[in-house]
Amino acid sequence: MITPPPIIYSVFAYVANPGNNTVSIIDTETNLMIYNILVRSIPYRLAITPDGMRIYVANYGDLTISVIDTIANAETATIFTGGDPSGLAITPDGTRIYVTNEDNNTISVIDIATNTVISTVYVGTNPNEMAITPDGKYTYVTNSGSDNVSVINTNTVVSTISVGYKPSGLAITPDGNHAYVTNKFSDNVSVINTDINKVISTIFVGYKPSGIAITPDGNHAYVTNVGSNNISVINTATNTVTATVFVGDAPSGIAITPDGTHVYVTNEFNDNVSVINTATNTVTSTIDIKINSFPIRILIKNCM
Repeated sequence: MITPPPIIYSVFAYVANPGNNTVSIIDTETNLMIYNILVRSIPYRLAITPDGMRIYVANYGDLTISVIDTIANAETATIFTGGDPSGLAITPDGTRIYVTNEDNNTISVIDIATNTVISTVYVGTNPNEMAITPDGKYTYVTNSGSDNVSVINTNTVVSTISVGYKPSGLAITPDGNHAYVTNKFSDNVSVINTDINKVISTIFVGYKPSGIAITPDGNHAYVTNVGSNNISVINTATNTVTATVFVGDAPSGIAITPDGTHVYVTNEFNDNVSVINTATNTVTSTIDIKINSFPIRILIKNCM
């Protein structure tokens, strides 16, 4: 019997660069930037379909969403949202994408099959980022202007949760039981129990926390502190900060590799990305993007 060759996966990081209207691709095996994709004006945040075939990019500067084909590494479609798009989240079944529109306090619901807006949901003031529970039933949205989080079931707001000042980043644990919210002007993180939609813990971190990502095993949350140029590492079992990792200037976006071994952080004012080893919580590599690219958000995907 002939043993088939092993399936080899490559892992790539995609970085939104509002300074030069591109999305950079980083090969995480070599930690080198290998390609730049031109998109629209001021790309801000990104989301990827479950099959990894398409990346959606919120272009804050011209009210559009760019659709990137990850095989061709090119923009293949543009969607007009009717507002200033900021955050994005794709349902686990890959059928819909939710987009926050900061200027008109709405969420655009887009049908991925047709790339058209099929519904509009009104939420709080200046909706920012969002995350969807693993079962796809609920979407959590941070409203930075009204200091709360909206919870959407299908296309209806079913709960509003007060958190800290200027909530920004949001991540949900892999089991779907908790949502972690960074409060930029409170210098803390609110922990929401998703069964009762109430804050059950508040964790003080660094100055101006922004982005947040949770490890695949759910054991740790990594928080970017824009104002103190470091990362807070939270143990989710105790909801305490167990490590602080210093990175570059104005860390904002954050993503974790599928195996949980490395964290990638965009340093907006250094035009680079820091790579953190999660076993030691130390920076092991720094990846240059491009001068004046101002990298702000990052996501990671598997490619076969």
